[in-house]
Amino acid sequence: MFEAHFQTFEEPEAGVALTARLAAFREELARRKLTGFVIPRADQQQNEYVAPSEERLAWLTGFTGSAGLAAVLPQEAAVFVDGRYTLQAGKQVDAKAWRIESLIDPAPESWLSARLKPGDRLGFDPWLHTSAAAERLAAACAKAGAELVAVDGNPVDAVWPDRPPPPLAPVAVHGLQHAGVAEADKLKQIGSEIEKLGVDALVLSDSHAVAWTFNIRGGDVAHTPLPLSYALVPKAGRPTVFIDHRKLSNLSRDHLEQSADVREPDALTPTLIALAKGGAAIALDSATAADALSRLIAGAGGKPVRGSDPVALLKAVKNATEIAGTQTAHRRDAVALSRFLAWIDREAPTGKLTEIDAVEALETFRRDTGALKDVSFPTISGTGPNGAIVHYRVTRQSNRRIARGDLLLIDSGAQYEDGTTDVTRTMAVGEPTAEMRDRFTRVLRGHIAIARAIFPDGTTGAQLDTLARQYLWAAGVDFEHGTGHGVGSYLSVHEGPARISKLGTTPLKRGMILSNEPGYYKTDGFGIRIENLELVVTADIAGAEKPMNAFETLTLAPIDRRLIEPGMLGGDELGWLNAYHARVRAAVSPALDAATKAWLDEATTELKA
Repeated sequence: MFEAHFQTFEEPEAGVALTARLAAFREELARRKLTGFVIPRADQQQNEYVAPSEERLAWLTGFTGSAGLAAVLPQEAAVFVDGRYTLQAGKQVDAKAWRIESLIDPAPESWLSARLKPGDRLGFDPWLHTSAAAERLAAACAKAGAELVAVDGNPVDAVWPDRPPPPLAPVAVHGLQHAGVAEADKLKQIGSEIEKLGVDALVLSDSHAVAWTFNIRGGDVAHTPLPLSYALVPKAGRPTVFIDHRKLSNLSRDHLEQSADVREPDALTPTLIALAKGGAAIALDSATAADALSRLIAGAGGKPVRGSDPVALLKAVKNATEIAGTQTAHRRDAVALSRFLAWIDREAPTGKLTEIDAVEALETFRRDTGALKDVSFPTISGTGPNGAIVHYRVTRQSNRRIARGDLLLIDSGAQYEDGTTDVTRTMAVGEPTAEMRDRFTRVLRGHIAIARAIFPDGTTGAQLDTLARQYLWAAGVDFEHGTGHGVGSYLSVHEGPARISKLGTTPLKRGMILSNEPGYYKTDGFGIRIENLELVVTADIAGAEKPMNAFETLTLAPIDRRLIEPGMLGGDELGWLNAYHARVRAAVSPALDAATKAWLDEATTELKA
């Protein structure tokens, strides 16, 4: 009945079949007189999603998670993953060839320093590590009396016979009807930031920053409309965009050349060297700039200045056009969501549906809008115990049938030209248990606490994070992920620098869009998450003595009333829920067929205490 165009469910290559690759890789290291090598899950710009040609970690080890690192020594090799991926790595990686270790505590550098010996040579590709990461590796080597060696040419590539070519997706102009601000005006803003930094030029090493600055989009990586590229913005004069010319049509080339010189990517190195030879101070983004860039600049006599990319904050604060676009995108997405939720409610209790059926159906309902460009990330569809795996990705092998008594957790999003969406709903299939209702209501209370928060200018996500956890903490439970992340405008669904989490140190500003997604996960039992996107807006408070902010909820989808214990909600919380459901009904009902409208009317009926 349904099919997914933007997602696959196949198991990747795994286990013993890959061991021959490790042997070939060790031979290549020996040929280069390297004792060992470090392979991060990264491309040159530290993107969340990387092109197939950059999946070196997956090719060598079998591990396909979005965060990880491998270290290969003559007698030992390890894959380092965080807590999200421990189970996945155990299934994908050959335990006879690789150890599975923690990516966080202790850090991989501890593992390396305990095993390297004086005189050993540990190799790394400086294009795939930030300078901070390279410094940590250098310190680990120094502790062991070993040497860190920056290689020219990645040894994984040398033994990867059928490595895919780099992506060449066409570049599209992101018109002012969606972007809202012209490139010249954005470059003026960036120029002011360069003045504040006191540098001669800024390298945009993050393709998101290039896409935003020059109002272009592409398709070089999955789920994020990125054209892989760099830019150099000088204090005075025209910027230069470094991008493969084969991606450019006459239209997109003309568009770029209105505001920048356009050169091939391999011109970046000589351009930086020429600028650095004059002693220029060149700003680099600590989070995305490859260590190779710092080495090039310093080696030519320039001064690399590492810090936060000022474009990240400019991009995070959406302009009026972007806000209106994302509101339109969410209304469109809401129609697809209501059709999907009504379908699930009707079909899931029959016991015929699987997790994959749910993914395919939701993508199809979104495609039916006629505006879907991609999903914004692979849909998380977990029922029963699979719902308790925070970053679960269903495969043909793990695919579980949805049964009565289960909770179904669906975390999904869409990329539309006018906005990016991300929403999670947890649904009861049949009668939920008292424990499910208790935990769901505690998660909902935390979600409402964030949605109703009023906070002064300068407030950080770390200050708000506790609001989402307080009712879970009162029951002695918690969730092990952040409460919310920033979201782009037809860009990354996971956008910095602001976030609602214990680590969120960037002040929230009006115009930022963040997710609000507390959860609860009972291992081997069930998972609960409720996620809406929130826009930071002005809070008008009579008599306020300082500027205050609030959240405006963008997502429009019913929250499963069957999972709510009304007696646990306060009057204000119940009022928020009923007002939210009334808003969903008013916004979405006119676009629905009669049967789905009747379902939505029932799903958004006022809840009584």
